Amino acid sequence: MKLITTVVRPERLPQVKAALFRAGVTGVTISRVSGHGGERELHEHYRGVNVVLEFREKVRLEMAVSEPFVEPTINAILSAARTGQVGDGKIFVQPLERVIRIRTGEVDTAAVTAVTADEVQRRALQQTAQHTPKV
Repeated sequence: MKLITTVVRPERLPQVKAALFRAGVTGVTISRVSGHGGERELHEHYRGVNVVLEFREKVRLEMAVSEPFVEPTINAILSAARTGQVGDGKIFVQPLERVIRIRTGEVDTAAVTAVTADEVQRRALQQTAQHTPKV
């Protein structure tokens, strides 16, 4: 099992979320964060004062996945979050020692497998098909 943490642009969140659901990843924790990576500082004027914006708004997603989902999860994030510009974000993959589902007491892989994974994946694929223009 792995804990996959990614930091992406907030405007890419809908695409990343949809790609994760298509890959079968349904358990995701999302946080709004600020950070600084390779982007340059922004200088803006606010009420007549020059303000330096060092940190950019980002979205942090965390998901615990079993081994078969690690590469599909990474590929889903890469395909949906990449713009080719500085500031696209990062993906961090860490080993998970133990996971326990509080409601049922299930542990490890059973605890990270979503009860509704098949249903969520099927719904995400249907939505994608509906929004894809037919040629």
